[in-house]
Amino acid sequence: MQVHRYDTVIVGAGGGGMRAALEAGRRSRTAVLTKLYPTRSHTGAAQGGMCAALANVEEDNWEWHTFDTIKGGDYLVDQDAAEVMCREAVDAVLDLEKMGLPFNRTPEGRIDQRRFGGHTRDHGKAPVRRSCYAADRTGHMILQTLFQQCVKHGIEFYNEFYVLDLLLHEGATAGVVAYELATGEIHVFQAKSVVFASGGFGKVFKVTSNAHTLTGDGLGIVLRRGLPLEDMEFFQFHPTGIWKMGILLTEGARGEGGILRNKDGERFMERYAPTIKDLAPRDLVARAIYTEIRQGRGCGPDGDHVYLDLTHLPPEQLDAKLPDITEFARTYLGIEPYTDPIPIQPTAHYAMGGIPTNVNAEVLRNNTDVVPGLYAAGEVACVSVHGANRLGTNSLLDINVFGRRAGIAASTYSSAKTTWVDLPDAPTAAVEELLGRLRDGSGSENAAAIRREMQETMDVNASVFRTETTLKQAATDLVGLKARYQDVGVSDRGRRYNTELLEAVELGFLLDLAEVLVVSALARNESRGGHSREDYPNRDDVNFMRHTMAYRSGPAIAASPDAEITLEYKPVVTTRYQPMERKY
Repeated sequence: MQVHRYDTVIVGAGGGGMRAALEAGRRSRTAVLTKLYPTRSHTGAAQGGMCAALANVEEDNWEWHTFDTIKGGDYLVDQDAAEVMCREAVDAVLDLEKMGLPFNRTPEGRIDQRRFGGHTRDHGKAPVRRSCYAADRTGHMILQTLFQQCVKHGIEFYNEFYVLDLLLHEGATAGVVAYELATGEIHVFQAKSVVFASGGFGKVFKVTSNAHTLTGDGLGIVLRRGLPLEDMEFFQFHPTGIWKMGILLTEGARGEGGILRNKDGERFMERYAPTIKDLAPRDLVARAIYTEIRQGRGCGPDGDHVYLDLTHLPPEQLDAKLPDITEFARTYLGIEPYTDPIPIQPTAHYAMGGIPTNVNAEVLRNNTDVVPGLYAAGEVACVSVHGANRLGTNSLLDINVFGRRAGIAASTYSSAKTTWVDLPDAPTAAVEELLGRLRDGSGSENAAAIRREMQETMDVNASVFRTETTLKQAATDLVGLKARYQDVGVSDRGRRYNTELLEAVELGFLLDLAEVLVVSALARNESRGGHSREDYPNRDDVNFMRHTMAYRSGPAIAASPDAEITLEYKPVVTTRYQPMERKY
């Protein structure tokens, strides 16, 4: 066991983690732990843009952005948090510009902006150009820019260190335990404050835009340490993933004028959202696509997809503003987007739920009390600015606004403390037991087979449309898979770069998180945002205008078949906007 001591430790080196590191590194001795090389983090897959009411090309203001965020989230958004995010959005974009991010420009030299789903002017009257973008590589540019700044400021990175446990002592944060992939050694990072910025858990689904590494480690660690997860039933399915593959095709394509068409060539979104059509919020568009497919208007021999049509747009516009997604169509589908429509289907994309925090990124141990020294930001967190459905481009905004806030709050806390919290007795024991059981045991089950079956049942039973019957089937399947997971074995007994071992550990986190999603969804007998219950098709503000708080019982760190999920609830914060019918 190696012990390292830092003031602030950040888990994850995506946009949220590196934005936090830039702030924390100025105020305290900071380390960033990441299971990937930083520029491979999933922020780099974000394409379309980062929204802010700059009003560079059209009239706009942050209050309209706040309203759109709240309405888009089907009124489950905590409105105080949305106001913070939308008010600080302009400075967040300008900060990135000053760091050197190469945004697209207007002829006058200002940051260019384009339309995105659910973003409107004057409280819903018409679409507005609010998304600041760098072609269709905005996330990649943010990731590169932040990494360059971290290098410039001497931030310490521990690359390919998998954080597997959170250390708490008498209710306060003491540090984390990490596994070094290159050596197989276990490291303890004692820290006055810890920031989780480790991303989402989209790999619980089979058809997903998420990378293989998005396995919800941070969420799973916190859950196993007795802390709650919030609103986990709300998972966003992006309308335009490449058919059967799930690879993302940015909403910016529709912002540039792309049209969704069914087998008859009809622009069907005019029937579902007559005001903003193809630029409706993602939950509405995803349901519309599956409704078209179910009613026999899907495309192809099996009628299982629709088309994203860019053929009416000038090739030079596609080359300038959508170079990556047009190349994706050529590479993965053999289609020329200049002349042929692109087959698409909704793909699991983003978790609205996560580790509950307040607007200062402090993690909550219940509805009100914070865990001293523990913070979270980005997709791993639920502040809740996305409510039941995130608007496109609000994710890159979220990581920058609340990543910055997390870094400031965590380093301010650690700088004010003169001593570290004591480490618990045998701080690495739980991790050693977990790894030893998998690596040295005689289990006969295959992790990849269990993962595949988990993803298949989640795709079929807990996807865009859900019912009590399908969710109970998913719950039953997960019980069986968790039992089988107890007998998982790995063939690689080595200690260096044992990725098979780590994938088995990640599967345990995914099974836990899939169970939380399903249990939370079964208890929410309404349809709201990304949670659409066909047996309860209406939104129920009387009984369900509240956040779900899920707790797990059972042994820490282990993926136990005996662990139980219990649910509590937390009120939604409402400031200015009362719930109303969600028309577009």
